[in-house]
Amino acid sequence: MAARTPVTIARGDGIGPEIMDATLHILRAAGARIDVEEIEIGEKVYLRGNTAGIERRSIESLLRTKVFLKAPITTPQSGGCKSLNVTTRKLLGLYANVRPCVAYAPYVRTKHPGMDVVIVRENEEDLYAGVEYQQTPDETTAVKIITRAGSERIVRYAFEYARRNNRRKVTCFMKDNIMKITDGLFHRTFNEIGALYPDIQKEDWIVDIGAAKLADTPELFDVVVMPNLYGDILSDVAAQIAGSISLAGSANIGMKHAMFEAIHGSAPRRANQNLANPSGLLLCAVMMLVHIGQPDIAELVHNAWLRTMEDGIHTYDIYKEGISSRQVGTKEFAEAAAARLGQRPEKLRPVSYSAAAAQTVDARAAIPAAARQRDLVGVDVFVYHEPGDPNRVGALVEGVNGDGLKLQVISSRGVKVYPEPLPDTITSDSWRCRFVSSGENPVIAPRQILSLLGRVAAAGIPWSKTEHLYNFDGKPGYSAIQGY
Repeated sequence: MAARTPVTIARGDGIGPEIMDATLHILRAAGARIDVEEIEIGEKVYLRGNTAGIERRSIESLLRTKVFLKAPITTPQSGGCKSLNVTTRKLLGLYANVRPCVAYAPYVRTKHPGMDVVIVRENEEDLYAGVEYQQTPDETTAVKIITRAGSERIVRYAFEYARRNNRRKVTCFMKDNIMKITDGLFHRTFNEIGALYPDIQKEDWIVDIGAAKLADTPELFDVVVMPNLYGDILSDVAAQIAGSISLAGSANIGMKHAMFEAIHGSAPRRANQNLANPSGLLLCAVMMLVHIGQPDIAELVHNAWLRTMEDGIHTYDIYKEGISSRQVGTKEFAEAAAARLGQRPEKLRPVSYSAAAAQTVDARAAIPAAARQRDLVGVDVFVYHEPGDPNRVGALVEGVNGDGLKLQVISSRGVKVYPEPLPDTITSDSWRCRFVSSGENPVIAPRQILSLLGRVAAAGIPWSKTEHLYNFDGKPGYSAIQGY
């Protein structure tokens, strides 16, 4: 007898319990070799005062089974409740978010009948690291974190996914014409890792024009890999232009754990009415079956779903007069799909899954970062001062020059405002004052920065933070100031 795999499930909120029941009905009918552990997450847990939305004993179940099939939840809008999705991804190290976006024309309305794109999104870094500050009454900041290891991990996963699923091309979306350091690192890593996969086509797009191309001609793309924020936005866009977000599932993959979820919300207004479409959760359950080494069951379920769609048995959200043959509820859709197990679609393309697709990707960094000369060459001191005349701020800050450091330039909102400010440049109450060596040797010592801050404090100049400036192999590891 084939081994059974323990799986943690959560029925969630709103329509969650209904679509989970429907999904489990089909999986059981297909003979899925799983043992279910159920946990409670979401709204009820939040309302008990747990701001994470998940209790410790539930986390222990996830750590034990390593596989999580999750229905959508409702997050209260008040009370400081944290995103359960973000919490779970970070707790379990789920670095890759995978979202297939497929058109099912003519059974689901779309302008792109041939669309078949997989978005692979980095899941832990970027602006979603959640490092934010209110520096002054006028200015807030967020830290965009891109690491070499995180970039290599997600890019390697995208290429491995393409190879194991017979995909022809991997495309990178980034914005390194503006964010030259952070997105530049992601782009360079894509090029380096891509060179290890000569059998797969590679291309890259600046994210704005890439997004336009994806919306207009998605058939140009196959697998698209990108940092977290771009991936979050564009995976929803891609799912919607394919036909419907209600049909889209996603996988969150880590080295040891995985979470599978529909990308739509809990839709509380549709709850307990036998209306919801279970397809998104069912299709992410198909991804789960592949992940746990049951491609035979995944293929059986997916082809039965395709046949159900092809036979025109549709829930209200995709029902279309003249295309659909029957409008059904959540339960009836599940029964229809279960009745078609063993059948294959005749008009839509049938799917097949191999055991190779289930293999875990060893996404640990394999290309070590080269040793580089790292020299401290300056410091940005962020000064809090009312908006107004930059010359006044410049004169004030010039007064703290000394001990081998001099004020080089002041910027506000990233734009140079001193010396020689332009009259129409808008300023805020946060002024970035860049100090560099006043001597021939550009390298400075940490004690000089401490001495500088002592002079800033003695002069009564309020400052909110500092950022050290480093050269790597003689090249700046910090951004230039616009207009300087």
